[in-house]
Amino acid sequence: MSLIELKGIKKSFYGVEVLHGVDLTLRPGTVHALMGENGAGKSTLMKVIAGVHKCDEGTILMDGKEVRINSPSEAQSLGIAMIHQELSPVREMTVAENIFLGREPSRMGFIDYRKLYAQTSDLLEKLRIPINPKSKMKSLRVADQQMVEIAKAISQNARIVIMDEPTSAITDNEVDSLFAMIEDMKAHDVGIIYISHKMGEIFRIADDITVLRDGTLVNTWPASEVDNDTLIKQMVGRELKEQFPKVAAPIGETVLEVKNLSLTGQYEDISFELHRGEILGLVGLVGAGRTEVMRSIFGMTQPEKGEILLNGKPVHMKSPADAIKKGIAYVTEDRKGEGLILPMSVFKNTTLSALKDFVKTGIIQDVKESKAVDEQVKALRIKVNNLKLPVKSLSGGNQQKVVLAKWMITGPDIMIFDEPTRGIDVGAKAEIYKIMCDYVAQGHAIIMISSEMPEAMGMSDRIIVLSNHKCSGELDRQEFSQEAIVQMQFKYM
Repeated sequence: MSLIELKGIKKSFYGVEVLHGVDLTLRPGTVHALMGENGAGKSTLMKVIAGVHKCDEGTILMDGKEVRINSPSEAQSLGIAMIHQELSPVREMTVAENIFLGREPSRMGFIDYRKLYAQTSDLLEKLRIPINPKSKMKSLRVADQQMVEIAKAISQNARIVIMDEPTSAITDNEVDSLFAMIEDMKAHDVGIIYISHKMGEIFRIADDITVLRDGTLVNTWPASEVDNDTLIKQMVGRELKEQFPKVAAPIGETVLEVKNLSLTGQYEDISFELHRGEILGLVGLVGAGRTEVMRSIFGMTQPEKGEILLNGKPVHMKSPADAIKKGIAYVTEDRKGEGLILPMSVFKNTTLSALKDFVKTGIIQDVKESKAVDEQVKALRIKVNNLKLPVKSLSGGNQQKVVLAKWMITGPDIMIFDEPTRGIDVGAKAEIYKIMCDYVAQGHAIIMISSEMPEAMGMSDRIIVLSNHKCSGELDRQEFSQEAIVQMQFKYM
């Protein structure tokens, strides 16, 4: 008997149907991978199961009996837990308080904090997650916040666990730990619905695979009966000829130079050059200092020592606004917290960083603004039925595309991409890579932080490796090898 069975699920938002009668069956003790491009309806379908959204039509059966799931609390009472793609921690609360929020142990009507922290410590130790239960969520890296969300779901002893892009922000070692947890859950007949754009993960852990395209069920297969190419073709409705469409551009003069940049506890003695026409990859383990260096270049933090030169002239980035004026854009890895204003429309988010370009004598030129937005939506294949919809209504991947559009529309000379394709499907990745290649071919330059080794090697002209806050090596494209990069990543560990 199935754990849960969905029949004919339909769902509409703002009068537009986004799920068109979808079926899905989850067996106990299995991992069921749910695949599809961004906007295919994966997260929406899972939110129906998790009680976040109510379906408009269709039936949900658990253990063969029809159920109605009207809220997350009802889903939880039925043994359903969900790890959301978009993290929503209570940032001012501790790790322990977040994990057991609403389920805290109590004593005489008050929260028993000694027991709460003890339970959390035991849970994190069991899951091999080295995080202090008393740390506030706001102090954690995105990767650590993701691991806390995973621990929270597992702590609920759920029969069904939905994982929406659970590895998008964690390291390879943490992925191994997660997969060990999954195997343990399977052994206890827990069913897992797993959403990921990382093909290697899917074929490593999935028992069954379902593909959605534009809110419609394409097919379901045993994982052993479908290969990588077939799966991609079913997802995007076409064949992808190249995974990394890297086109060599003429490398020009130095546009950015960083000399001996240091910030205590963040990075130390960082030096590198960036040239016109170049994609410079910045690689390192999580916590190596990659993002921290880029945030200083963009004026979000101030280095204690060192120098930054633009086109040969020393500059001091006092703020992000200062960096933008000097032609630098920064695509953050945290699109929800830093990249977008979620309640604001897709249209307004897209032009947010370039409003001055559409103003004449104090009046916004609507036609010019609309044309610019339409060009970005088309170029990035952003799936949205109405540009007036709040950006929070889009899938995670389409939200990421809006972040890219927001910066592309400003026409910067240097773009910093921090994990630019995290949570983006294979078809959209290829399109973003092409946009990056076109951008540097026009004489601009890119710094790309990536935790995906194939991406870093496939798209970079040079790679700088950081290890424990220091530069540990530099490789030209003809020197790239995974072994060499890994050795450099551990040089100062």
